[in-house]
Parts: sequence; structure tokens; C-alpha cells
Amino acid sequence: MTDKIFGLPPIVTKDAKVIILGSMPSILSLENQEYYGNPRNHFWRIIYGLFEEDIPHTYEEKIEFVKRKGIALWDTIGTCYREGSLDSSIKGEEPNNIPGFLQEYPSIKLIACNGTKSYKTLTKYFSPEMLEGRQVIQLPSSSPVPGKYNKTFEEKLEIWKQILKYQ
Repeated sequence: MTDKIFGLPPIVTKDAKVIILGSMPSILSLENQEYYGNPRNHFWRIIYGLFEEDIPHTYEEKIEFVKRKGIALWDTIGTCYREGSLDSSIKGEEPNNIPGFLQEYPSIKLIACNGTKSYKTLTKYFSPEMLEGRQVIQLPSSSPVPGKYNKTFEEKLEIWKQILKYQ
């Protein structure tokens, strides 16, 4: 059995309007202690594409950008067991306390799940009442891993534009 892995702490400001929930960071992201730390992941390209801005070189600049845009980052899964980085390999997941987080940050109006695993985990553990009636959407995964629901970068970007309504 593999060792239990632990996710990253949330990135958030008191005036955040949107939280983007991944499932569990990749091995590379956990090693680097950075959200979406794998350079092949489309996440940062999507976020900067939404605002038609160039991606900076440092992680700190990326984090300051999402904070300025009212976007919080976290994951639905707090701990789990997983061989490799694929969501399909996740076992024994324990969710983060999303309801408690939403109580602490009442300005958040939209919960945007980055991919199927994030959405299914959120809806498995938390009812709409527990999420205090906030809008929940499932976005196509920013992962570059091919799958049956995989879309082109342009298709992903178009669907992700939904979060702009909450800016």
C-alpha cells in the first residue's frame, strides 16, 4: 500500500468570489508545493487565457494574479492514497471541509470543479444545503491526460469562461 498523501492548503482572500476545486494535486505539484505545478497542465494557460494576459514566470506572480481576480484555489480531497498522479488511482479519499471553508469565506458565490473527480467527490460528500445554495459547476479538467471526455485547449477555455460571470 502506498503512503497517505496530503493536499495543499487553500489559496484564498477574504473577498474571493469563485473557488476552483481540483481533486488532489499531482505528485509534481505536491513535491513543488504548487497548485498545478506540472507545466503540461493547462490550468495556468486557461486562467490567463480567460483574462487575455500573458503567464508570468513565477508561481508567486500566478498566485497574486488569482487573488486579485477573486479566485480561490483548493481541492475537494484533503487526503487519500494514490499510486502516481491519475485521479482514477485515488483510493480512500477524505474530503476537505468545504462547508466550513464556505462559512469562513461567505463572499464565494461559485464553486467550480476542475474535472469529473473533483465534482463527483464534492457531490458525494456534500449536499447542496451543506454548500449553502452556492452555484456548483463542473468544468472540463485542465489535465493534459487524454480521456474519453477530453477537449481541446480552445474548447476548455470556452467552457471555463463561465467563471467570468462571477468576477
